[in-house]
Amino acid sequence: MAGLLLLTLLACGGDDTSNNQSTTGTQATGGQGGQGTAGGAPNGPSPAAQFLPAPTGACPEFVEGDVTFSPAGIAPRKVKITIGDNPTAQDGPVVFYWHGAGGKPTEAPYVLGNDAINAIKAAGGIVVAPYHDPAAGQFPWFLTTGGGAEDDLVVADEVVACAIEKVGIDLRRIHSLGMSAGALQTTQMSYRRSGYLASVLLYSGGKLGNPPQQEDQNKFAAMIMHGGPSDQVIVNFKTLSEAYFNDLVGKGHFAFICDHGKGHTVPPGVGGSGWQFLSDHPFGTSPSPYVAGLPQGFPEYCVVN
Repeated sequence: MAGLLLLTLLACGGDDTSNNQSTTGTQATGGQGGQGTAGGAPNGPSPAAQFLPAPTGACPEFVEGDVTFSPAGIAPRKVKITIGDNPTAQDGPVVFYWHGAGGKPTEAPYVLGNDAINAIKAAGGIVVAPYHDPAAGQFPWFLTTGGGAEDDLVVADEVVACAIEKVGIDLRRIHSLGMSAGALQTTQMSYRRSGYLASVLLYSGGKLGNPPQQEDQNKFAAMIMHGGPSDQVIVNFKTLSEAYFNDLVGKGHFAFICDHGKGHTVPPGVGGSGWQFLSDHPFGTSPSPYVAGLPQGFPEYCVVN
C-alpha cells in the first residue's frame, strides 16, 4: 500500500528541480595495455575485490554525451556521461546522479553545480546520469518504492566495471546522489551497493522498506537534505529522511540532516557543499572529519548532532 501511495506521489506531485533551475558484484580486473586501472588512494581502505563488478557486456568508449551500456540480462541502457578530455591521465571519482519523476539526466549540472562538475572532470572523474527504463512503470527507477528488480543497479555496476577497464577510476571515490525518486534510488543503492559506495547525498528522499545491505562493514557517510514539514505530497519526505538518518546512525554510520524548509525542491547554491561533503568522505572514512562540526560555508540549516 505504501508503494502505491508513493507512486501516486511522484507521478502527480513531480519534482521541483526544474523550477529552481542485491546482486553482489563479481571481481573487477584492472585495465589492459594503455587503458584504465582500478585505482585507489594509497592512504585509505578500498572496496574489497569481491564487491567490485566486472563487465558483463562489451564496454563502450567513455566520451562526453550519451553512451549505451549493454550489461548481460537486461536491455541496453543509455547513460549521460560527463567526462574530461583526458580521463586516463589520473584515476578520478565516479559520481552517479539519479533524477526524479518527470526529471532528466541533464539536471545533474544544476543539482551538483557547475563548479563541482568542472572539479570532477579536472580530477579525471566521471558524472554518470542514467536514463530511466520506461518498463519501471510510473516511477523512473525500479527500486524507488523499496523493492523490485535491480536493473538500474545492474547498469550502475556495468558503468563502474567498464570505467575501471576503459579509463581507470579512484575506487575510494564512488558516490551517488539524487532528488526525490532519485534520492530514494540513492538510498537503495547505498545499502545494496555498500560494498563499493563511499558516500551519498540525498535531496528529498529517505528510507522505504528494508533493503538488504551488501556489506555492513562499510559505514558509508550520508548528507540528507529535505524541505521540512511541507516536503510532502501524500508521503512526508521529512519523515522518510529522518528514518534513513536514524537507521544509519544506529548502525554506526556518519550522517547529518539539512532541513532547508523550502518544501520539495533542491535549494539553489548548495551543490558546492554537497560535492565538498562527498569529496571529504571517500570509502572507509572513519571517523568523519565533520564529527566536530561542518566546514565553513555549509548552509546554516545543516546540523551535526
